[in-house]
Amino acid sequence: MQNHRIVSREEWLVARKEHLAKEKELTRLRDQWSRERRNLPWVRLDKKYVFDGPKGKESLSDLFEGRSQLVVYHFIFHPSWEEGCKSCSFWADNFNGIIVHLNHRDVTTVAISKAPLAKLEAFKKRMGWSFKWVSSFDTDFNRDYQVSFTPEVMEKGAMYYNYGMNKFPMEEAPGISVFYQDKDDSIFHTYSCYARGLDMLNGAYHYLDLVPKGRDEDSLSYHMAWLRHHDKYED
Repeated sequence: MQNHRIVSREEWLVARKEHLAKEKELTRLRDQWSRERRNLPWVRLDKKYVFDGPKGKESLSDLFEGRSQLVVYHFIFHPSWEEGCKSCSFWADNFNGIIVHLNHRDVTTVAISKAPLAKLEAFKKRMGWSFKWVSSFDTDFNRDYQVSFTPEVMEKGAMYYNYGMNKFPMEEAPGISVFYQDKDDSIFHTYSCYARGLDMLNGAYHYLDLVPKGRDEDSLSYHMAWLRHHDKYED
């Protein structure tokens, strides 16, 4: 940072405009990729899932809450834990304020975790979150969408995650899945993403990408080693 190049305002404008051309190209590519994503084929769901939610037992259909589109955040919270994953909590800190806007575009959002509902509710209260969060503890939902791994799979050292055989250090992994429900109440899986694919939902990271130091994680023992639950930074 101390040896960064310093130039006149005129030279800065030349460099900025050159980079702007690349930013515009990225924007056009992102629009193209988004169209291609929406045009991916769908899979009709034949399996029934029932979750533990604030209203009691709720089916996947119930989670749509009358809307046609559902975004699920697969939040890492192992049943044996007393608090949720700090990385998933970093993502979840972005949720509260946008849900009302998504609702008005026919989109419902929900977080789903393996931990029992009582633990989810307690942690949600502690963190000051208001988004809906349900437990998949008694279902195959997490395994079916490649975000939970059995002890047998863990022993093998690699599991099917992010559309390939990869290593993951825990029995639970993060992800996003999207579903559509038509007028006949048929439900379709339209999209899922994992790993770095989740970056698009983290506004804080996008802000960090704007500043001179960026995410500033390269020298850490692992990316996000700096991260804490938002109520633990002063501990």
